Amino acid sequence: LNSQNNVKSNVMTISFANLGEVLAQSITSSLSTIFMIGGFVVIFSSIISILNSSGIQNIALLIFSPLFNFLNIDQSFICGLFTGFFEITNGISLISKIHIKKISINIIFTAFLLGFGGISVMLQVLSIISKTDLSCKPYILGKILHGTIAAFYTYLFVTFIPMLNLDLS
Repeated sequence: LNSQNNVKSNVMTISFANLGEVLAQSITSSLSTIFMIGGFVVIFSSIISILNSSGIQNIALLIFSPLFNFLNIDQSFICGLFTGFFEITNGISLISKIHIKKISINIIFTAFLLGFGGISVMLQVLSIISKTDLSCKPYILGKILHGTIAAFYTYLFVTFIPMLNLDLS
């Protein structure tokens, strides 16, 4: 009976009197998280602009051009994937603006980026879990695997289910 009283005294009870305080803390925490996420997007958009201006994106284009030529994929996807590796929304935006007749390639690369999420999203998650004892290695490996599996299944669906193949003739 005594241990039950100790447990009851340690549990915070929410009453009508402190409801305002609890709601205020919740809103403050939510706004802080929203500003943090927005800050990551702005920082990574700036980093992408710097990489584009410095010519590093052109180096990635030179490195991956032979592979894309071998796979018979338009080289314009390299810039979208490079950008999406850092920040998902900018990368998907670039991929969506590539107009080719094989729309399934756009969809497959978009599926990869949605599964992977980009370094910006990874750092957002890691900034939140940094206060815990969770390891970031399984998360990072899981995101790489998630992107790869998403692209693979998307490839299978658009290849073997004719209704899902949106390629133009």
